[in-house]
Formats: sequence, C-alpha cells, structure tokens
Amino acid sequence: MVQVYTGDGKGKTTAAVGLAMRAIGKGLKVLMIQFLKGREYGELVTARRLAGDFEIVQCGLDTFVKRGEPSAEDLRLAQEGLERARRAIMSGEYDIVILDEVNVAVALGVLSVSEVLPLIDDRPPGVELVLTGREAPDEFLERADIITEMKCIKHCYDDGVPLREGIEF
Repeated sequence: MVQVYTGDGKGKTTAAVGLAMRAIGKGLKVLMIQFLKGREYGELVTARRLAGDFEIVQCGLDTFVKRGEPSAEDLRLAQEGLERARRAIMSGEYDIVILDEVNVAVALGVLSVSEVLPLIDDRPPGVELVLTGREAPDEFLERADIITEMKCIKHCYDDGVPLREGIEF
C-alpha cells in the first residue's frame, strides 16, 4: 500500500519510524530515504544499531532550503535520493520504503511531482511505500491507500523553546 503522513503537526517522521520498528519486529526490512536532512537525527543513530534490518540514507544538507530557490547541491542530493529510492523499490530487497520529507521536497521545488509519481505508480506488489512531510501534493493523496494528517494544536516552538535533543532531533 501507499501511506502518506502529512499536516502541520509534529510526528510525521516519528510515525514512519514507529512503523519501521513494528515491521522490523516482524522480520521485515526497511529503508528510509531522508530528503532535505543532513543532521544526525536520533533515528539515524538508531538505524545504525539495527543495521541489516533498518537503513537510513540522508539526501540533504544541514541547512534550510528557500522555497523555489534550492541550491545546486540540494538538487543533486535530492536526485541521488530519488534514484536510490527507485532502485530500492524495484529491487525486492525492502518490504517498506519510506520517503521522509518527500512532500516538503516537492513543495520547496527540490523535486517535482512528476519525478516522484513513478515511484508510486510503478512499485511492485509487496512494497509498502510511505511518504512523509507537510504539504502533500494532491497527486500523492489521490494514489494513497492510507492518509494520516498530523494537526498542530499547540507547539512549544511558539513560546521560543529550541529543538530538544532526543525529542525533535
């Protein structure tokens, strides 16, 4: 199936990692491609501990991308991630492929909807595909079997609380 985790609330990547943990516990193999991320997030460290069952590949810089003005390096890394995802989906090696922040990559102009759609449309049976990030394109939502929207009711960022290690990264 195709799952989309979107919305302005916290927890989209965390939900995808939770799905990965459940799957690994049942003997499934998971790959997460992180678009737009280059920082050492906690899930990256955890994945190293689960090597062989859970792999995370980061395809981004540790900087913000200005909407509609990605750098050449942002574009290059996103294309590498897209190609890695395509190979993984078609390989039969992974039961679940998570495209973390792919929705945001499209919204910021780092990737296009037309570049991502073949990953959804051409994936073989038996590969669960998860797309995370705010602003999921309509084309992704139309193809999804499961859509979960995270809605922000209140967030400590609004009070100036910085990112907390182990909680937000």
